[in-house]
Order: sequence, then C-alpha cells, then structure tokens
Amino acid sequence: MASLRMTYLNYPFYLYILTNKLRTVLYVGFTNNIEERVPEHYRQQGNPKSFTGRYNCNIPVYLEGQEFALPGIAREKQVKKWSRKKKEGLINSMNPLWENLYLKIFKRWPPIGPHEKSSE
Repeated sequence: MASLRMTYLNYPFYLYILTNKLRTVLYVGFTNNIEERVPEHYRQQGNPKSFTGRYNCNIPVYLEGQEFALPGIAREKQVKKWSRKKKEGLINSMNPLWENLYLKIFKRWPPIGPHEKSSE
C-alpha cells in the first residue's frame, strides 16, 4: 500500500483548500510546493494584511494534484468562484472528516521547523 506522502505528493503542482480550527473560513490556493506553502500560511497567523492570517486559515483539508501550471491556475480560479457549499462537497469527496492533510502527510503540526516559533 502506498504511503499517504507518495499518494499525495506525486504531482508538480497543487490546488489546495485551507480552513481554520472552527472550519468557518475556506481559502483556495495553488502552489508548486505544498510542504513549504502551508508553513507560509501558518506563519501569517494574526497578520491583518493577509487573508489567511486574519482568519487563521492554515489547515489543509483538500489537495488536488495538477500536472501543469496553467490548467492548475485555471482550476484554482474556477474553484474560488464556487459557493461554500460546492467547496465543502469537494472537500468531503476526498476528506469527509476534514482531517489536517499536512499532519497526515508530513507527520508534524504545527508546520514549522524547530528553529521557528509557534504562535500557539
């Protein structure tokens, strides 16, 4: 059986959806390095100039691998326009318990290195 890391991390690009602890906010993004991008969102906690920081939205609950950047960016724009209900359906289709995918894949949370400080 393939590990979660291998299952999720076999694409060069990712559409992702983040939420906060209470699951009241959803953020759709696109990246070529999910392992680095989630910690960037995490470090923004409390930053009023950042959407994810303002709403403490840094828990990845959905990942969608993309082979190429341009179609992936188009997909990101498409999903961003969806209603919350439709985004929830997408999340539920692959992660019905809304588990923290960063923790499941990389086996650590918070997603920061030992030299960085957690705001929790």
